[in-house]
This record gives sequence, C-alpha cells and structure tokens, in this order.
Amino acid sequence: MSLGTVFSFIAAIIVVLGSILTATDTPGAFIDIPSMIIVAGGTVVALFISYEPKTAISALKLMGSTFKKHSDSEISLKDEIGRIVRWAYIIQKNGLQGLENEITDDLRKKDAFVAYGTDLVITGYTGQEINQILDQMLEAETERNKASLDALKKMGGDAPAFGMLGTLIGLIIMLGKMGGDPSAIGPSMAVALVTTFYGIILARIIFIPLATKISARYDRSLFKNTMLKEGLVLLAERKSPRYIQDKINSFVDASEQFLIDRDLNNSSSQSEN
Repeated sequence: MSLGTVFSFIAAIIVVLGSILTATDTPGAFIDIPSMIIVAGGTVVALFISYEPKTAISALKLMGSTFKKHSDSEISLKDEIGRIVRWAYIIQKNGLQGLENEITDDLRKKDAFVAYGTDLVITGYTGQEINQILDQMLEAETERNKASLDALKKMGGDAPAFGMLGTLIGLIIMLGKMGGDPSAIGPSMAVALVTTFYGIILARIIFIPLATKISARYDRSLFKNTMLKEGLVLLAERKSPRYIQDKINSFVDASEQFLIDRDLNNSSSQSEN
C-alpha cells in the first residue's frame, strides 16, 4: 500500500470536513443523494459513452492502483546500474551463457522489460536491433497507458460540468416554486449548489490528483526503462564494464551514480541475497 497516497487522501478529507464542521451548525446540508447521483453517475456514464468498455474499466481500476506501492518509484537507480555493470563482467568472464543464468523466474515476474531485453541480448541480436525492438516496446506501452490515463483526466473535466448541470436542474425547480413559500427559496438554493460542490470535490481531490500521480509513475517507469535499454544495448555490443558505468551514469544525478571501485562488491552481495 502507498502510505503517502493514503495519508494525503485522508488529509484532504479532513481539510474539507473540518472546514464544513467549523463553518456551519448544519453539516447535513452538504449531503444530498440526488446530487451525488447526478455528479458521480453522470461522470461514469459519460466515461462509458466516450470510450470502449475495456478502456473505461481500465481507467476506473487505475484509481485503485494509486493506493498500491509503485515498484519503479521505490527502486534504486544505482542498484539498476550496478546490475547492468555486474552483467557486463559476467559476459566478459562466462559469455552469454553466464548472463542467461542470471535471468530467474523471479526477475521475469518483477521486471518483464529487463527480462525481455536480456533475452534479446542472449539471442544474439545486435545493439542496433535491440535498440529498435525495445524502443518500439516502450512506445507501444506508452500508447496503451495513454488511453486509460486520458479517460481518467476526462472524468476530472466532466465532474464539474455535471455539478453545474445539477445546479441548473435545482435552480429550475426552485424558480418554478418561487410563487409559493419564499422561505423555501434559501434551502432550495443550497441544495442546487451542492452538486457544484460535489463536482469540484470529485475533480480536484480524486480524479485530477490521481491522474497526475499515475502520469508521474508512468514517467518514472519510462525513464528507468530507457536507461536500462541503453545498458542492454551496450551489453549486446560487448562494451567494457567501465564504459557502461560511465554511459549509464549520465542518466542519473551524481548521488545515484554507480561506481565500480566503490559499489561493485556491494551490488554483487545484494544480488546473491
């Protein structure tokens, strides 16, 4: 579970509820079931009208995924560089057969991209061929992710619109009753505005922030895999471990750079564990 996301979400709820409870003696005025149905239901219906069911369902599942840990956000890039450098030494000593022994079932489960790229190296593709294949793989993955992410962003744009729709419905009903009891105008106006409140809450606390977090996670994964792609290409070209170290270190901040003389033994012991 992503504790940062959970705590932030709880904090957002506390901020909203706290402001309501301290500002009014009638917090129940902010609860209106028909308004919730108009905003939440209308947003979901618009999602399924706009996208194929598979994409729409995927967008809804994305919201739940943000509350789970993202492995690429927690992983150490220095350790990833160290793994590629260590593999370069293995290839120098034992050839591609030695590298093949490093591709365990656990690695295939945790990092399918690295496992696939390493299989290409072991197969004997050239560095240029591997670069083209992995580039295409990354582009295809980006396109697949883009559809669901765009759908979630659309929900962030639709929610306030349905909030305004609910407000208009409430105003029409209220104006139709203006010839009656004037004291009913105030409460009716409050109910009409609640839908706009719901639309803003859904958009600015749920849909848009979650879409932003997911986009940041996708960017992190893309950056990591682009870096590793470069390392796999260099392995295929049989570049020296120190050249690979220097080339891949150019991707990361100085604090995350891997240095053979300082870190190689630590990297080897960690991989064995």
